[in-house]
Amino acid sequence: MPDAYPPGAPSLSGDLLTISRLLQSPAQITRRLRTFVDLRFISDQVLTQRFRTSGGAIAYEVSEPIVNTRPVESVAPGSEYPMDTPSPGTGALAAVEKWGQGTFLTDESIKRTVKGGDALDRALRKTVNTIITKVDGITMSAVGSAITATQAATGSGSNRWANATAAMILRDIELAKAQVVDLKQGYNPNIIVMSNTKYAYMASDPTIASLRRREATDNPVYNGRIEIIGDLIVVPAPLSSLPSDDVWIIDNEELGGMADEAEVDPGYAVSDMAIQVQSERKAKRDAWELWGRRLTVPVIQEPGAGIKITNT
Repeated sequence: MPDAYPPGAPSLSGDLLTISRLLQSPAQITRRLRTFVDLRFISDQVLTQRFRTSGGAIAYEVSEPIVNTRPVESVAPGSEYPMDTPSPGTGALAAVEKWGQGTFLTDESIKRTVKGGDALDRALRKTVNTIITKVDGITMSAVGSAITATQAATGSGSNRWANATAAMILRDIELAKAQVVDLKQGYNPNIIVMSNTKYAYMASDPTIASLRRREATDNPVYNGRIEIIGDLIVVPAPLSSLPSDDVWIIDNEELGGMADEAEVDPGYAVSDMAIQVQSERKAKRDAWELWGRRLTVPVIQEPGAGIKITNT
């Protein structure tokens, strides 16, 4: 029988062989990580600026003034303009940390799953989610320590948003926004961060429900989501990732950013979330070793760009 020309592309047969081939390719692992669209850092939503560092630390300025110290004066015709020296912010230094974890993916778990890729996805998801949980906890602790401005929720007691008849959630949000804007530092709050419990109070609040369009598909009764309130993007988060069960209103373009190591070591696949993943075959254990990491540190530059609503 004559051979076909040109010859066909080589093919793989069997889940174990296919997954093993994938795990040897950082590019294929990167593609796999891109399918995890539901896994996202809260850190990257709160601190949107991006800094690159290669020396293990980053130097930055905190609370740089946006106005000069010398007031503007009337300038007579032909006179020189009064000069002023801009005031720098307070210098600060942050060390980059490597946060990571490893796990095993056995040949048996691949072969005994109807879809071999599901076992790989579970292993990658657990590793990525563990890194996200750790980094988010550290970042939000830094944010909670840096933001000192507070606005007490309307009412009495310690859990005021839970009282559906007395809660004034929208007013609390607008009053907190006003405090940040009135600093006259160019801050424009654009996100609100809260626990899933506080989000449930807000989404089911009868006053807010009465102000929303009733016959619209974006109503939380239909899709379970309130994406924007008071011109703020709503970011619900697990309570374990927050420093306390309060509500934060933030200008995420001014508050700060995440400083990630720019270099990627050989063999690592890099996801859109700046998580680096690598795999290695452990022949004597009939398994693959997977490990992931993120080399980063949160940088808080403008603590005044946020406020905490307490007693919610």
